[in-house]
Amino acid sequence: MKDKVVVVTGAAGGLGNALAWRYARAGAALALLDRPGSTVAELAREIDGASGRAIAGECDVTSLEQVRVAIDDVVRQWGGVDVLINNAGITHLGLAGDTDVDVIQRVMEVNFFGAVHCTKVALPSLIERCGQIVVLSSVAGIAPLATRAGYAASKHALHGYFDSLRAEYASAGVGVTMVCPSFIDTPIGDHALGPHGETAAPAARTGVRNPARPQDIADEIYRAAEARRRLLLTPLEAKLSYWMARLAPSFYERLMIRRTM
Repeated sequence: MKDKVVVVTGAAGGLGNALAWRYARAGAALALLDRPGSTVAELAREIDGASGRAIAGECDVTSLEQVRVAIDDVVRQWGGVDVLINNAGITHLGLAGDTDVDVIQRVMEVNFFGAVHCTKVALPSLIERCGQIVVLSSVAGIAPLATRAGYAASKHALHGYFDSLRAEYASAGVGVTMVCPSFIDTPIGDHALGPHGETAAPAARTGVRNPARPQDIADEIYRAAEARRRLLLTPLEAKLSYWMARLAPSFYERLMIRRTM
């Protein structure tokens, strides 16, 4: 990854921060994007101060125009995009029947359309440089997740879109790595939307013990992207969930319900 240009969305968050530092250690030139008002500029300064190279951009990934401006700026400053990490995401908490449609739409706008926007704009450069797209899905993208139906829907949608995109552009040298972790120790649950758009309570990490460390997941993602793996299931809990949801779906649902409701 020495001197490769890596774009990370949602870079100010727990996993985004860990990914930024992991790629900085590998010598990559980083373009860190996050929503206006985030601490992404501070993160870029910290990486620069630690002998890394990073630029920051404030960008709401739900706005195609803001994404276009941000990615065009990256191409002007760094010359192109070698790796795009679609990490930006939000979650919600509540039964499907209690949750307003506006909340589901908001989750889809950030988690799904945010990744679509970034990929659409960066794709010409990724094709030119035979680049790699990394997409942060979830166990919820390969199995059901009670009280987070909209979140699960957004992650399932990512698989449909990016698995298809991979097939279309494999001959052009573009790779896609889908990442499906189980719960990670990040603040995403603390900002979960409630059924009517309010801040959810309790936090969306309900029932989860020993969530994975962001640094460990970032290391796994780095290695998987370098190897151009199609799918990363991590840690072991994610692998078990993947197979159990397929081989024993009713049993999996009962276990999942006990942990989340």
